Amino acid sequence: MATRYEYKVVEVREALVGDKMSGDKIEEVRGDHGKDGWQLKAITAAQVKGRIGPGAVEGVLVTFERATR
Repeated sequence: MATRYEYKVVEVREALVGDKMSGDKIEEVRGDHGKDGWQLKAITAAQVKGRIGPGAVEGVLVTFERATR
């Protein structure tokens, strides 16, 4: 039987427009999801909608994968 996978995508951005994306923040997200068996699959640059105002801010989409149970 072939292994089946599930995927999760997490938006990561800094708090304010113009803030530099922190490698530490991405490592924190990776570590938090890794505890639950998620493996990093991809990191993609994206415009992630901000909480304030109609615009978007620079961010990344972090995609995780894990085998289903």
